[in-house]
Amino acid sequence: MQGPDFAGFYESRADRAQQIATELGVRAHPTLDSLLDEVDAVTIVVPTPGHYDVAKHVLARGIHAMIEKPLAATLEQADEMLRLAKEHGAILQTGHVERFNRAIRAAIPFVDHPRFIESDRLSPFNPRGSDVAVVLDLMIHDIDLVHTLVGGKASSVAAVGVPVLTPFVDIANARLTFDSGAVANITASRVSRDRMRKIRIFQQSGYISLDLAAGNGEFYRMREGLDLASMSAAPIALEQFVERIPLEAEEGEPLRLEFESFLAAVRGEAPVAVSGEEGRDALSVALQIVGDIERTQPALAGRSPLGARA
Repeated sequence: MQGPDFAGFYESRADRAQQIATELGVRAHPTLDSLLDEVDAVTIVVPTPGHYDVAKHVLARGIHAMIEKPLAATLEQADEMLRLAKEHGAILQTGHVERFNRAIRAAIPFVDHPRFIESDRLSPFNPRGSDVAVVLDLMIHDIDLVHTLVGGKASSVAAVGVPVLTPFVDIANARLTFDSGAVANITASRVSRDRMRKIRIFQQSGYISLDLAAGNGEFYRMREGLDLASMSAAPIALEQFVERIPLEAEEGEPLRLEFESFLAAVRGEAPVAVSGEEGRDALSVALQIVGDIERTQPALAGRSPLGARA
Protein backbone atom coordinates (compact mmCIF):
# COMPACT_ATOMS: atom_id res chain seq x y z
CA MET A 1 0.00 0.00 0.00
CA GLN A 2 1.20 3.47 -0.85
CA GLY A 3 1.55 5.95 1.99
CA PRO A 4 2.09 4.20 5.30
CA ASP A 5 5.51 3.02 6.43
CA PHE A 6 5.42 -0.59 7.59
CA ALA A 7 7.27 -0.77 10.91
CA GLY A 8 7.14 -4.54 11.24
CA PHE A 9 5.20 -7.05 13.29
CA TYR A 10 5.25 -8.97 16.54
CA GLU A 11 4.65 -12.72 16.71
CA SER A 12 5.00 -14.53 20.03
CA ARG A 13 6.37 -17.72 18.42
CA ALA A 14 10.02 -17.07 17.61
CA ASP A 15 10.26 -19.72 14.87
CA ARG A 16 7.15 -18.42 13.11
CA ALA A 17 8.36 -14.83 13.42
CA GLN A 18 11.66 -15.72 11.82
CA GLN A 19 9.92 -17.57 8.99
CA ILE A 20 7.68 -14.60 8.15
CA ALA A 21 10.50 -12.08 8.45
CA THR A 22 12.58 -14.13 6.00
CA GLU A 23 9.78 -14.82 3.52
CA LEU A 24 8.49 -11.25 3.34
CA GLY A 25 11.61 -9.28 4.12
CA VAL A 26 10.00 -7.43 7.03
CA ARG A 27 11.14 -6.74 10.57
CA ALA A 28 10.08 -9.07 13.39
CA HIS A 29 10.08 -7.17 16.68
CA PRO A 30 11.28 -9.11 19.73
CA THR A 31 8.47 -7.81 21.97
CA LEU A 32 5.10 -6.13 21.65
CA ASP A 33 6.47 -3.01 23.34
CA SER A 34 9.27 -2.84 20.80
CA LEU A 35 6.68 -2.70 18.02
CA LEU A 36 4.48 -0.20 19.85
CA ASP A 37 7.45 2.12 20.36
CA GLU A 38 7.57 2.70 16.60
CA VAL A 39 3.97 2.80 15.35
CA ASP A 40 0.98 5.13 15.13
CA ALA A 41 -1.45 2.33 14.32
CA VAL A 42 -1.62 -1.46 14.37
CA THR A 43 -3.84 -4.30 13.22
CA ILE A 44 -4.48 -7.02 15.80
CA VAL A 45 -4.90 -10.44 14.21
CA VAL A 46 -4.24 -12.77 17.13
CA PRO A 47 -6.78 -15.49 18.07
CA THR A 48 -9.94 -14.00 19.56
CA PRO A 49 -9.23 -15.02 23.20
CA GLY A 50 -6.06 -12.89 22.96
CA HIS A 51 -7.66 -9.75 21.51
CA TYR A 52 -8.16 -8.03 24.84
CA ASP A 53 -4.71 -8.75 26.28
CA VAL A 54 -3.06 -7.22 23.22
CA ALA A 55 -5.55 -4.39 22.67
CA LYS A 56 -5.36 -3.05 26.21
CA HIS A 57 -1.61 -2.41 25.80
CA VAL A 58 -2.10 -0.81 22.39
CA LEU A 59 -5.03 1.43 23.31
CA ALA A 60 -3.55 2.51 26.66
CA ARG A 61 -0.69 4.05 24.68
CA GLY A 62 -3.07 5.96 22.43
CA ILE A 63 -2.18 3.83 19.41
CA HIS A 64 -4.96 3.35 16.85
CA ALA A 65 -6.09 -0.24 16.36
CA MET A 66 -8.05 -2.32 13.90
CA ILE A 67 -9.08 -5.58 15.55
CA GLU A 68 -10.34 -8.62 13.67
CA LYS A 69 -13.84 -9.89 14.35
CA PRO A 70 -15.19 -10.74 16.81
CA LEU A 71 -14.00 -7.65 18.67
CA ALA A 72 -13.44 -9.51 21.94
CA ALA A 73 -14.27 -12.71 23.79
CA THR A 74 -16.73 -11.06 26.21
CA LEU A 75 -18.78 -7.88 26.41
CA GLU A 76 -16.82 -6.82 29.49
CA GLN A 77 -13.62 -6.96 27.47
CA ALA A 78 -15.21 -5.07 24.58
CA ASP A 79 -16.48 -2.35 26.92
CA GLU A 80 -13.05 -1.94 28.50
CA MET A 81 -11.46 -1.67 25.07
CA LEU A 82 -13.94 1.03 24.10
CA ARG A 83 -13.24 2.87 27.34
CA LEU A 84 -9.49 2.77 26.81
CA ALA A 85 -9.83 3.98 23.22
CA LYS A 86 -11.95 6.93 24.29
CA GLU A 87 -9.77 7.80 27.28
CA HIS A 88 -6.54 7.80 25.28
CA GLY A 89 -7.86 9.24 22.03
CA ALA A 90 -7.28 6.11 19.96
CA ILE A 91 -9.35 5.02 16.97
CA LEU A 92 -10.82 1.54 17.34
CA GLN A 93 -12.07 -0.17 14.17
CA THR A 94 -13.56 -3.67 13.97
CA GLY A 95 -12.48 -5.95 11.13
CA HIS A 96 -15.87 -6.83 9.66
CA VAL A 97 -14.41 -7.18 6.18
CA GLU A 98 -17.70 -8.17 4.51
CA ARG A 99 -18.78 -4.52 4.73
CA PHE A 100 -16.32 -3.99 1.87
CA ASN A 101 -17.64 -6.85 -0.27
CA ARG A 102 -18.38 -5.63 -3.79
CA ALA A 103 -21.96 -6.93 -3.66
CA ILE A 104 -22.68 -5.09 -0.42
CA ARG A 105 -21.14 -1.87 -1.74
CA ALA A 106 -23.29 -2.15 -4.86
CA ALA A 107 -26.50 -2.84 -2.95
CA ILE A 108 -26.34 -0.14 -0.27
CA PRO A 109 -27.71 2.68 -2.52
CA PHE A 110 -30.81 0.55 -3.26
CA VAL A 111 -31.52 -0.61 0.31
CA ASP A 112 -34.60 1.15 1.68
CA HIS A 113 -36.09 0.02 4.99
CA PRO A 114 -35.87 -3.77 4.58
CA ARG A 115 -38.71 -5.78 6.09
CA PHE A 116 -37.23 -9.27 5.77
CA ILE A 117 -33.68 -10.49 5.18
CA GLU A 118 -32.62 -14.06 4.45
CA SER A 119 -28.89 -14.81 4.80
CA ASP A 120 -27.05 -18.07 4.13
CA ARG A 121 -23.34 -18.58 4.76
CA LEU A 122 -22.39 -22.20 4.16
CA SER A 123 -18.90 -23.65 3.76
CA PRO A 124 -17.04 -26.97 3.84
CA PHE A 125 -15.27 -27.83 7.07
CA ASN A 126 -12.00 -26.03 7.77
CA PRO A 127 -10.11 -26.60 11.03
CA ARG A 128 -9.26 -22.90 11.12
CA GLY A 129 -11.81 -21.24 13.39
CA SER A 130 -13.26 -24.54 14.57
CA ASP A 131 -12.20 -23.85 18.17
CA VAL A 132 -15.29 -21.67 18.62
CA ALA A 133 -18.96 -21.95 17.71
CA VAL A 134 -19.82 -21.26 14.06
CA VAL A 135 -21.79 -18.25 15.32
CA LEU A 136 -18.58 -16.47 16.28
CA ASP A 137 -16.56 -17.92 13.42
CA LEU A 138 -18.87 -17.24 10.45
CA MET A 139 -22.34 -16.00 11.40
CA ILE A 140 -21.02 -12.84 13.06
CA HIS A 141 -20.24 -11.50 9.55
CA ASP A 142 -23.92 -11.62 8.69
CA ILE A 143 -25.05 -10.29 12.07
CA ASP A 144 -23.04 -7.16 11.32
CA LEU A 145 -24.34 -6.96 7.74
CA VAL A 146 -27.96 -7.30 8.85
CA HIS A 147 -27.46 -4.51 11.41
CA THR A 148 -25.98 -2.36 8.64
CA LEU A 149 -28.78 -3.08 6.17
CA VAL A 150 -31.65 -2.62 8.61
CA GLY A 151 -30.04 0.36 10.32
CA GLY A 152 -30.81 -0.65 13.89
CA LYS A 153 -30.19 -3.18 16.62
CA ALA A 154 -31.89 -6.52 17.15
CA SER A 155 -34.48 -6.37 19.94
CA SER A 156 -35.03 -10.14 20.22
CA VAL A 157 -33.13 -13.28 19.28
CA ALA A 158 -34.17 -16.91 18.81
CA ALA A 159 -31.73 -19.58 17.68
CA VAL A 160 -31.07 -23.28 17.17
CA GLY A 161 -27.82 -25.07 16.44
CA VAL A 162 -26.00 -28.38 16.73
CA PRO A 163 -22.41 -29.68 16.80
CA VAL A 164 -21.53 -32.08 13.99
CA LEU A 165 -17.76 -32.41 13.54
CA THR A 166 -16.49 -30.45 16.55
CA PRO A 167 -17.50 -30.18 20.22
CA PHE A 168 -18.96 -26.76 19.40
CA VAL A 169 -21.96 -25.64 17.34
CA ASP A 170 -21.16 -26.27 13.66
CA ILE A 171 -24.46 -25.27 12.08
CA ALA A 172 -26.83 -22.65 13.43
CA ASN A 173 -29.90 -20.66 12.50
CA ALA A 174 -30.96 -17.42 14.16
CA ARG A 175 -34.02 -15.23 13.82
CA LEU A 176 -33.48 -11.57 14.71
CA THR A 177 -36.34 -9.15 15.21
CA PHE A 178 -35.78 -5.40 15.18
CA ASP A 179 -37.73 -2.59 16.82
CA SER A 180 -38.76 -1.44 13.34
CA GLY A 181 -40.51 -4.77 12.82
CA ALA A 182 -37.91 -6.02 10.38
CA VAL A 183 -36.95 -9.68 10.67
CA ALA A 184 -33.71 -11.39 9.64
CA ASN A 185 -33.26 -15.13 9.26
CA ILE A 186 -29.56 -16.10 9.32
CA THR A 187 -28.06 -19.53 8.70
CA ALA A 188 -24.38 -20.42 9.05
CA SER A 189 -22.75 -23.79 8.54
CA ARG A 190 -19.18 -25.03 8.32
CA VAL A 191 -20.14 -28.61 7.50
CA SER A 192 -21.72 -28.09 4.07
CA ARG A 193 -20.66 -29.79 0.86
CA ASP A 194 -20.75 -26.59 -1.17
CA ARG A 195 -19.81 -23.00 -0.39
CA MET A 196 -22.57 -20.37 -0.40
CA ARG A 197 -22.69 -16.73 0.71
CA LYS A 198 -26.00 -15.20 -0.30
CA ILE A 199 -28.29 -12.52 1.09
CA ARG A 200 -31.85 -11.76 -0.04
CA ILE A 201 -33.44 -8.47 1.00
CA PHE A 202 -37.20 -7.86 0.75
CA GLN A 203 -38.52 -4.31 1.00
CA GLN A 204 -41.49 -2.31 -0.24
CA SER A 205 -39.57 -0.99 -3.25
CA GLY A 206 -38.52 -4.43 -4.43
CA TYR A 207 -36.31 -7.46 -3.90
CA ILE A 208 -32.50 -7.51 -3.76
CA SER A 209 -30.55 -10.73 -4.32
CA LEU A 210 -26.82 -10.70 -3.51
CA ASP A 211 -24.12 -13.28 -4.10
CA LEU A 212 -21.27 -12.29 -1.78
CA ALA A 213 -18.99 -15.01 -3.11
CA ALA A 214 -19.29 -13.67 -6.68
CA GLY A 215 -19.45 -10.05 -5.54
CA ASN A 216 -22.58 -9.17 -7.51
CA GLY A 217 -26.34 -8.95 -7.25
CA GLU A 218 -29.65 -7.93 -8.77
CA PHE A 219 -32.47 -5.59 -7.79
CA TYR A 220 -35.99 -6.43 -8.93
CA ARG A 221 -38.66 -3.74 -8.73
CA MET A 222 -42.04 -2.96 -10.27
CA ARG A 223 -41.89 -0.94 -13.46
CA GLU A 224 -43.27 2.57 -13.28
CA GLY A 225 -46.57 3.52 -14.95
CA LEU A 226 -48.07 0.04 -14.90
CA ASP A 227 -51.75 -0.39 -15.74
CA LEU A 228 -52.76 -2.79 -12.97
CA ALA A 229 -56.22 -3.33 -14.50
CA SER A 230 -54.77 -4.59 -17.78
CA MET A 231 -52.30 -6.78 -15.90
CA SER A 232 -55.14 -8.62 -14.19
CA ALA A 233 -56.95 -9.31 -17.44
CA ALA A 234 -54.59 -12.01 -18.69
CA PRO A 235 -51.32 -13.72 -17.78
CA ILE A 236 -48.24 -11.70 -18.73
CA ALA A 237 -44.53 -12.40 -18.62
CA LEU A 238 -42.64 -11.37 -15.48
CA GLU A 239 -40.36 -9.07 -17.50
CA GLN A 240 -43.34 -6.94 -18.52
CA PHE A 241 -44.03 -5.70 -14.99
CA VAL A 242 -40.74 -6.29 -13.14
CA GLU A 243 -37.56 -4.36 -13.87
CA ARG A 244 -34.23 -6.11 -13.30
CA ILE A 245 -31.29 -3.88 -12.33
CA PRO A 246 -27.82 -5.49 -12.19
CA LEU A 247 -25.92 -4.30 -9.11
CA GLU A 248 -22.30 -3.40 -9.66
CA ALA A 249 -19.60 -1.55 -7.79
CA GLU A 250 -15.99 -0.73 -8.49
CA GLU A 251 -13.53 -3.58 -8.27
CA GLY A 252 -11.62 -3.75 -5.02
CA GLU A 253 -10.14 -6.47 -2.83
CA PRO A 254 -12.17 -6.23 0.40
CA LEU A 255 -9.22 -6.64 2.77
CA ARG A 256 -7.28 -3.89 1.01
CA LEU A 257 -10.32 -1.59 1.07
CA GLU A 258 -10.70 -2.31 4.77
CA PHE A 259 -7.08 -1.33 5.48
CA GLU A 260 -7.43 1.78 3.34
CA SER A 261 -10.52 2.82 5.29
CA PHE A 262 -8.64 2.35 8.57
CA LEU A 263 -5.73 4.48 7.39
CA ALA A 264 -8.12 7.18 6.15
CA ALA A 265 -9.73 7.27 9.60
CA VAL A 266 -6.33 7.45 11.30
CA ARG A 267 -5.37 10.39 9.07
CA GLY A 268 -8.66 12.13 9.84
CA GLU A 269 -9.76 11.93 6.21
CA ALA A 270 -12.87 9.80 6.80
CA PRO A 271 -15.00 8.45 9.64
CA VAL A 272 -14.31 4.98 11.03
CA ALA A 273 -15.93 2.51 8.64
CA VAL A 274 -16.83 -0.11 11.29
CA SER A 275 -16.57 1.36 14.77
CA GLY A 276 -15.68 -0.48 17.95
CA GLU A 277 -19.24 0.14 19.12
CA GLU A 278 -20.60 -1.62 16.02
CA GLY A 279 -18.23 -4.51 16.65
CA ARG A 280 -19.51 -4.69 20.21
CA ASP A 281 -23.13 -4.74 18.97
CA ALA A 282 -22.40 -7.69 16.66
CA LEU A 283 -20.60 -9.52 19.46
CA SER A 284 -23.53 -8.95 21.83
CA VAL A 285 -26.01 -10.52 19.40
CA ALA A 286 -23.64 -13.41 18.63
CA LEU A 287 -23.30 -14.20 22.33
CA GLN A 288 -27.09 -14.04 22.73
CA ILE A 289 -27.44 -16.55 19.88
CA VAL A 290 -24.88 -18.89 21.47
CA GLY A 291 -26.68 -18.50 24.80
CA ASP A 292 -30.07 -19.31 23.28
CA ILE A 293 -28.66 -22.46 21.67
CA GLU A 294 -27.05 -23.53 24.95
CA ARG A 295 -30.33 -23.05 26.83
CA THR A 296 -31.95 -25.73 24.67
CA GLN A 297 -28.83 -27.94 24.73
CA PRO A 298 -27.27 -27.57 28.19
CA ALA A 299 -24.55 -30.09 27.32
CA LEU A 300 -23.01 -27.47 25.02
CA ALA A 301 -22.64 -24.85 27.75
CA GLY A 302 -19.03 -23.98 28.52
CA ARG A 303 -17.55 -25.97 25.64
CA SER A 304 -16.48 -22.95 23.60
CA PRO A 305 -13.52 -20.83 24.77
CA LEU A 306 -15.83 -17.86 24.16
CA GLY A 307 -19.04 -19.59 25.10
CA ALA A 308 -21.99 -17.33 25.84
CA ARG A 309 -20.20 -15.31 28.49
CA ALA A 310 -21.11 -11.65 28.48
